[in-house]
Amino acid sequence: MTAVFATSPNLALDEAVNRLRSEGRSLVHLGFGESQLPVPDFLTARLSAGAQRNAYGPIAGAEDVRAAAAGYFTRRGLATYAAQTVLAPGSKPILFALMAALEGSVILPKPCWVTYEPQARLAGRGVLEVPIPAESGGVPDPDRLPEAIRAHRAAGGDPRILLLTLPDNPTGTYPSRAVVRRLCEIAEEEDLLIISDEIYRDILHEDGAAVTSPAEFVPDRTVVTSGLSKSLALGGWRIGFARFPDTEKGRWLRARVLGVGSEIWSTLAGPMQEVAVHALSEPDEVVAHLSASARLHGSVAAAVHTIVTEAGAVCRKPTGGFYVYPDFEPVRAVLAAKSVTDSASLQEFLIERLGVAVLGGHHLGDVPGCLRFRAATSMLYGGTPAERWAALRDPDPVRLPHVANQLNTLRDAFLRLTA
Repeated sequence: MTAVFATSPNLALDEAVNRLRSEGRSLVHLGFGESQLPVPDFLTARLSAGAQRNAYGPIAGAEDVRAAAAGYFTRRGLATYAAQTVLAPGSKPILFALMAALEGSVILPKPCWVTYEPQARLAGRGVLEVPIPAESGGVPDPDRLPEAIRAHRAAGGDPRILLLTLPDNPTGTYPSRAVVRRLCEIAEEEDLLIISDEIYRDILHEDGAAVTSPAEFVPDRTVVTSGLSKSLALGGWRIGFARFPDTEKGRWLRARVLGVGSEIWSTLAGPMQEVAVHALSEPDEVVAHLSASARLHGSVAAAVHTIVTEAGAVCRKPTGGFYVYPDFEPVRAVLAAKSVTDSASLQEFLIERLGVAVLGGHHLGDVPGCLRFRAATSMLYGGTPAERWAALRDPDPVRLPHVANQLNTLRDAFLRLTA
């Protein structure tokens, strides 16, 4: 993965794509995990209404926004008090503050989001990477995890933190309830604290589907982090929140995280707290918007999944979020003839020769010689707010001309890749 003090590869790729486009290059951009949905009027109204909230206020957030966050978690089966929650400018600072506040090594699924390992290294934590199960991403394979922990300890490591992503970035999937339960059993056996990154929790593709949080099984040893960057496409507004255990250790950890926060972010911006109160209270307009967003994400992700598998890749079927993670190993010989032998050369070939920007698996902690990449399907909804609103409102968005044209361009590119 990326050196600790290098620019995060997904941000670097996004900047490179913007530069190439400014030079006249035509590119299909699938390399950046941005939701690409329009902001509804009811949220911009709350932002305007919050303009007078210009005082610093509590580090954890004001009482009204912490109560709203508590209600959000409670409606998802995790009974929560306002005093258990923390708000911050994005979930990234909360994750880093947790790394800084805790001790020991961090256990990561392999592959995983680009930020986890650099944050752990910056905080002085060791890292133990464990491959994901065959069925889904976001979690270390429970059949491999105990032995990996023993080997890490034998080598002088001190694994204490298990980090999960539910649903997952980069595979766009999430594990079964049985897998989550087994990971919780291992956490208890090995005395691990679980950090459950659930920022994609509200983007599930099937009606009636549900993500199982480890906090359902081991609430006393689970911190849940989330934010509004993905579900409500407010990445630029930077609204993150977290739930801590209602225990003495949970209160100790929350206090330490707030100590870090006092030196890094001070408080979530007041106007954003006003937005968060409304969004996390989930009135009917928010619920309807979330439902339409999940439908759009699922529809386009499924279309891209079909395109890459028809081109010869094997790929987990996406079930949450807005990513696919294809593996072109079945056509390795074909790609080798084009000097594509690993994820780095695959990423380069796609952007330079075929005009498709993706994030190679090597950036996500995957085996460098793999032929895998992450494609963010949410970048296909349109280039203008009007096109994105049309995609969000249409019951079959993949048939809209501006979406269909992008999908056809992708289909042609991947068929040429493996021809």
